[in-house]
Amino acid sequence: MRRAIKWSVVAAVAVTVVTIAILNTRKSVRLQDIRVCEVERGALETTVNGTGRVVPAREEIVNSPVESRLLKVFVSPGDSVREGMPLIELDLESTENSYAKLLDELQIKERELTQLKLNNRTQLAELAMQIEVQDMQVNRLKVEVENECRLDSLGSGTGDRVRQAEIAYRTALLELQRLRARLDNERERAAAAESVQQLSVSSFEKDLNLMRRTLEMGRIPAPHDGVVTQITNEIGSRIGAGQQVAVVSDLSQFKIEGEVPEGSSDRVGIGASVTVRIGGSELTGRVSNITPMSKRGVVSFVVRLDDPSNSRLRSGVSSELYVSYGYKDDVVRIASGPYFSGPGIYEMWVMDGDELIKQKVRLGDSNRDYVEVLSGLNPGQTVVVSDMETYASSKKLSIKK
Repeated sequence: MRRAIKWSVVAAVAVTVVTIAILNTRKSVRLQDIRVCEVERGALETTVNGTGRVVPAREEIVNSPVESRLLKVFVSPGDSVREGMPLIELDLESTENSYAKLLDELQIKERELTQLKLNNRTQLAELAMQIEVQDMQVNRLKVEVENECRLDSLGSGTGDRVRQAEIAYRTALLELQRLRARLDNERERAAAAESVQQLSVSSFEKDLNLMRRTLEMGRIPAPHDGVVTQITNEIGSRIGAGQQVAVVSDLSQFKIEGEVPEGSSDRVGIGASVTVRIGGSELTGRVSNITPMSKRGVVSFVVRLDDPSNSRLRSGVSSELYVSYGYKDDVVRIASGPYFSGPGIYEMWVMDGDELIKQKVRLGDSNRDYVEVLSGLNPGQTVVVSDMETYASSKKLSIKK
């Protein structure tokens, strides 16, 4: 009996130790360390979550008009500039030589045009004079024909003389018609020749105007009032035609360049209202432009803000975007949190007495405050909406109060 009592005590102690060990090794969580919410019914304004970056509402890239060499830099990044203020100066000696050469060629062409017009007027005037003389000749021969016919009727003339007079008259008349046709052709030819020469002059004038503007932009001016955010400042470096040399931004007003995953892009439309969250502040705006192509799995769009001059806006600051695309009157919903990354099936922790039990939940649409519950939860239940990744391998958790 003593041995039996001894082994019974040992067994009881062992069971107690094992039980205590099991209880001590079971995972638990403190209620104050997690965020919970009650499942409820209510309205849900559906939104697409995206990310954004604050950029100047007006920003212009300044390019070099010609290939040249950098001579001077008049401003530095961060300097405020007024429209037309010079930013940099290029070496335009070769362009100036080309301009002078074109100017000489234009003068030559203008003089050629003047000479052509004078020659054409002279030729046309000579033809007009020949026609006038020939017209007088025709009138004279016509009178001779009439006289010969009258003499022949009186018996003083002969038929041969009448025929000769008529032939001379018809010949002179044909010559008059030929001269008149030649005059019309010469006028058309002269007009066409002058038009061709005038087009050549106009082409040279356009080239000159373009080169003149290039020379005027030798000290590349600021396109508008703003702040220089980037500028090329390596004196003596080669600058290619069309190469970017500066960026001027208007930092008095801003917009948002946003991105959403490609799978959600069909829910973003032009004119959709957008809530922009920057830190703890919120601004509103609307989608004004959507990029038609996807890049690296995202679709970009632009948000025009209702208050683009808000003091909380800073170029380059990141933001969270919530693009509205619909409204549901009565849905089962829970508070949004870091657990949610888009519609799908989630394993969530549901409170059951003094325990948290993991169960599968299907979630749907969302906005910045709520997530729609499609299945797995009922109104009145309490669910954890904080990050529980630490307990991913557990099925149950005890709650420490």
